[in-house]
Amino acid sequence: MTDTKFSAYRIHAHEDEFSAKLVTMQLDDLTAGDVVIEVAYSSINYKDALAATGRGKILRAPTLNGGIDMAGVVSQSSSPLFSQGDEVFSCAAGLSEFYDGGYAQIARLPANTLRKVPQGLSMRDTMAFGTAGITAAIAIQRMEENGQTKTNGPIVVTGASGGVGSFAVNMLSQTGYEVVASSGKEQTHEYLRQLGASDIIDRYSVGDKPPRPLEKGIWGGAVDTVGGDTLSWLNSTTKPWGNIACIGLASSIKLNTTVMPLILRGVSLLGINCMELPDSMLEHCWKRLATDLKPSQFDLIAPGSVSLEQLPSAFDAYMAGEVSGRTVVTIN
Repeated sequence: MTDTKFSAYRIHAHEDEFSAKLVTMQLDDLTAGDVVIEVAYSSINYKDALAATGRGKILRAPTLNGGIDMAGVVSQSSSPLFSQGDEVFSCAAGLSEFYDGGYAQIARLPANTLRKVPQGLSMRDTMAFGTAGITAAIAIQRMEENGQTKTNGPIVVTGASGGVGSFAVNMLSQTGYEVVASSGKEQTHEYLRQLGASDIIDRYSVGDKPPRPLEKGIWGGAVDTVGGDTLSWLNSTTKPWGNIACIGLASSIKLNTTVMPLILRGVSLLGINCMELPDSMLEHCWKRLATDLKPSQFDLIAPGSVSLEQLPSAFDAYMAGEVSGRTVVTIN
């Protein structure tokens, strides 16, 4: 296999030099690892679009293959954890940051970046979820562990038409929560209703002015992918003992708020990071994605796929905010 040539979407981002294009590679060109995989699928996350367009500093090396998610079949392994023929996947494990990523027909990765495909899911399913899906599942898991109840009021999901937001709306709805979706894209309203949103609010009405330390309690909890003023507003409008799962920073990295909701209402602000997680919890969340959290509207959230050759135009659509749900990349 060392002489086998294969296609990869390679990103070069070193100082002021940037390029991203399809190239031909060999196995020895890849970053080191003890498992070689014939890649079947990858996916597109906003993080991938940032890396592939040069608008975000994602790579921790001058040159890497793109694609932070990957699923495929093991062709070679020197690790006792995996054998030839195993179906494996990787999400949020350093691909396209420290290791060559999933936008390639062949990947070579350390065994600790890989998991076997859970029973009840296909390789394509794992990529339809990708980092977005597991992040949404972790958010719900942490909220429930911290005492989130279905009787405390509706859960609001901001950035609801994105990957994390779409999964959060559908998962929360199908498990019995009332869900309100926050979105600035009127064309996605029917999509969000099909996912299970009982109501939709305009994102521009959320956090449109600095909130008082305590506003009227509206939300039983929240899944926030926006950050900034939106998160400040959620903090002041969440009911007593509600949980806010903080996932994204699409609006801003800054948070101007007070501790009053935290100490007078017992509101909990939960930071969600799927890369720094005990393996037992990560395993549990993937099992839930194959069972009670497997979306009832999976095909609506991830309806189709693109090829390696179609990636550049797909990235442009992500950066323009034109994409709802998830996009799978079919490799082999």
